[in-house]
Amino acid sequence: MPEYGYFLSCEQYGPAELIEQARMAEQAGFRSLWISDHYHPWTDEQGQSPFVWSVIGALSEAVSLPVETAVTCPTVRMHPAVVAQAAATSAVMSQGRFRLGVGTGEALNEHILGDAWPPARVRLEMLEEAIRVMRRLFTGEEVNHHGTHYTVENARLYTVPDEPVPIDVSGFGPAATELAARVGDGYVTTMPDASMVEQYREGGGGGKPVSGGTKVCYGTDRDECVRTVHRLWANELLPGELGQVLPSPKHFEQAQSLVTEDMVAESRVCGDDVDEHVAELKQFSDAGFDLVYVNQIGPDLRGFFDFYRTKVLPQLQQAG
Repeated sequence: MPEYGYFLSCEQYGPAELIEQARMAEQAGFRSLWISDHYHPWTDEQGQSPFVWSVIGALSEAVSLPVETAVTCPTVRMHPAVVAQAAATSAVMSQGRFRLGVGTGEALNEHILGDAWPPARVRLEMLEEAIRVMRRLFTGEEVNHHGTHYTVENARLYTVPDEPVPIDVSGFGPAATELAARVGDGYVTTMPDASMVEQYREGGGGGKPVSGGTKVCYGTDRDECVRTVHRLWANELLPGELGQVLPSPKHFEQAQSLVTEDMVAESRVCGDDVDEHVAELKQFSDAGFDLVYVNQIGPDLRGFFDFYRTKVLPQLQQAG
């Protein structure tokens, strides 16, 4: 049976709100936390984007739940040597309850320093090299590295956890899933796709953890929930590679004008039907996931956590 966790959205909430949600998640029976790592929100309407490493530091004191970034891009905006230091400190502060989820990122966050945004193939190369650099630094030994994409000279992390930080790799297609299977300590995705899980397992992932996440909008008025999702997260329904190549929130706002409320109603769980919420998360269980994370889009956070504590999580546990 999968373990169920809560997905903290740095795009929609400020630091204090995220910490309070984490506390409510722990009290509701969620077993772990995902937290997004962005420089920008997807749209201005979402309205937030705190520095994830500061929030993780606060989470380490506020709750006892494991935390994972979903996901960090350690290739362009931040050098992997710096990400390694942030991740190692997070693992020390959380007493080993931290995992580093990584991916190839989006232009939305990564082009801000004026760097070119590479094609997908190059981004995967950069990510693989970044993972090698970070793993060497997690040993606490001095690292010198002169690679295709990164240079590290006389770098040593003095604050490191007892065990190296696990690095889980995000994948939404065959090439990234192949990389995750080959070099990751786990696999991260947001699609309940059994074929991708199978590719990961057979490609080298074996029994390593597979984690998935989804968003819902709990509320007693389904139509209002649909409108809320359409206003805040219509960008998630954009097709193809738009999510990786559009450079600013205003571009996502322009593109998501193509997304209708009917499209949201057909593709997102909205309202307070227990069976719909259970079925959404059970898709991941049926596809072979080990951990499933859910995020509440709507404003009724206390209602959401009470709903999941008393109705959804118990039913999922019974379904086993």
